[in-house]
Parts: sequence; structure tokens; C-alpha cells
Amino acid sequence: MPPVTAIAKFQTMTKKKIQIEYPFHSASGNILWIAISTPSGLQRWFADNVSKSDKIYTFTWGKTEVRTAEIINTRSESFIRFHWTDEEPKTYFELKIHFNELTNEHSLEITDFTDEDEEEDAINLWNSQIEVLRRSFGL
Repeated sequence: MPPVTAIAKFQTMTKKKIQIEYPFHSASGNILWIAISTPSGLQRWFADNVSKSDKIYTFTWGKTEVRTAEIINTRSESFIRFHWTDEEPKTYFELKIHFNELTNEHSLEITDFTDEDEEEDAINLWNSQIEVLRRSFGL
């Protein structure tokens, strides 16, 4: 059996970084920030239950799926970057708000890492979750 470090290196090489941007024409940046950075906001669209203790967020889906993520970087009103505690190092998912001064419109950029053979599934999942966000916050 190969050493654990070899497995981790192999798994890291199979992860692919994806970035998706979603426009929010009349969205307030403040509403988007609450939706992506607070447990109550994330609970409305991302997971069934979300709790926070210091930099650790606990996400629950249904009765059995629980994952924890640590905030590894954040800038108020701009972006929040999480690292799933059960994933290999150097992977994360980031939710970043952009503002276009010319159009007065906001967009939300998602950065995530996925297995190459699951890229389409990951994008479809984000698309679905963003639709829930839009409905939940009236955006």
C-alpha cells in the first residue's frame, strides 16, 4: 500500500479548479454578503442547518450528512474562502462579490475544486444552489 502522502499528492493532482460567475442585476451587495457569510444566510440556501464556532462552520444536510469548513480568508463585504476540513490541503471554495460601477450591478463568483470527472455535476449543483439563493433572498 502506498504511503498516505503519495495518495494525497495523487488526489490533489486530480482536483480541478472551477470558477463560475452569477449576475445579480438589482442585488444589494449587503444582502449578498449576509447570504454568503453568516450561518443564518447560508442556511437559507446552502445547507439545511449551519452553525459557527470561531472560524469553523458546521453544515448539515438532511439527517446524516455533516461537514465542517474553516474560514481561511475573508474580507468584509467582498469575499469569504472556506476549506473543507475533510479535503486535501490547498483546496477551498470561495464566494466573492463583484460590483460593476458602470452598471451598478453585483455578481457572485464561485471558485471551487472538484474531481475532473465530476466537473459538470459540480457546476450543476452550484447552478441549483444559486437558484435557491435567488428565490430565498428575492434576488
